[in-house]
Amino acid sequence: MNTIESLEWRYATKKFDPSKKLSKQQVETLKKAFNLTPTSFGLQPMKMIVISDKQLQEQFVEHSYFQRQVADASHLLVLCIDTDTTTKDINAYFDLEKEIRNVGEKVVADFRKQLIGMYEGQTLEEKQLSAIYQTYIALGNLMTVCAIEKIDACPLEGFVPKKIDELLNLKSLNLKSVLLLPVGFRAEDDIMNGLKKVRKPMNETIIEIVK
Repeated sequence: MNTIESLEWRYATKKFDPSKKLSKQQVETLKKAFNLTPTSFGLQPMKMIVISDKQLQEQFVEHSYFQRQVADASHLLVLCIDTDTTTKDINAYFDLEKEIRNVGEKVVADFRKQLIGMYEGQTLEEKQLSAIYQTYIALGNLMTVCAIEKIDACPLEGFVPKKIDELLNLKSLNLKSVLLLPVGFRAEDDIMNGLKKVRKPMNETIIEIVK
């Protein structure tokens, strides 16, 4: 399938087949796709937790408004933000850039100073909100990759972050949960399987500006 056919194929899966599992290669593809997601200034203020422990997945159900996808999917992806982006984080990024691109401090010094000043001028709430927005970019990226790879997925905002944070002890990792993405393979009797997409005509959603 081409890209558009793949996007037509995907839908928010309501019922997964718990007997079907992603391959190691498919999981690795999703991990790499997350890591390649573009972020502001390349700072990557987020992390993804990959869960395939069925007992743990079952514990997510009651904190996800009893949506069975979190337990029945092959894997559950938890997208999290770092609780803060600090000067240490910014310095680590520029040090990594110097190492990977084999450049000297002179190349990055001005930008390093600029970013440190900008982030020091932001409140914690502002930094977290920016990280949350970027997590949604990662979600969109993952969902497109899933479609292309023929992996079913169901993005979920419907859960209690505080409970998930406690369940995974995220505070100790300086993380906060933002989104859940169960991934796996649709059940044949999923009521949404095979239904036509309901979308507005493109002339109502696309505005073209031409010369």
